[in-house]
Amino acid sequence: MQTTPRKTTAVGINHVALEVGDVDEALAFYGELFNFKLRGRKDKMAFIDLGDQYLALSEGRSQDPDTKRHFGLVVDDREAMRPLVQRLGCRILPSPFPSGLDFLDPWGNHIQVVEYASVQFTKSPEVLAGMGLPELRKEEQALNELKDKGVA
Repeated sequence: MQTTPRKTTAVGINHVALEVGDVDEALAFYGELFNFKLRGRKDKMAFIDLGDQYLALSEGRSQDPDTKRHFGLVVDDREAMRPLVQRLGCRILPSPFPSGLDFLDPWGNHIQVVEYASVQFTKSPEVLAGMGLPELRKEEQALNELKDKGVA
């Protein structure tokens, strides 16, 4: 008798990799947008620490700018990031959210900025404390969405 293999469960995202033209320029650019710790570098890659996850920057862009495909970057204060994005001359894209912030970085990566308080994404208190963010709170709607999924 043949048995069907058990499906695995996706637990989360370890990292997102972005193609950039130059790793040093990308580190300088992202350093203008937000505080970060460099997790490490190897060859033509750099790794920006996001607590228990990371953003990988890989040198060598191989495609045109992304206007639909994107990733959501969770920040503690989205509105504080808006003037920085504008000052750096990034192309602002229409956002599907009224107070959303979508933009292209200099290498054409579409970034959708979301605020920790308003989304289901969570970090454990220990990870937040390790990031120097022990006071982050969730809005009621995000808490209700988490509760509906059985996450208290």
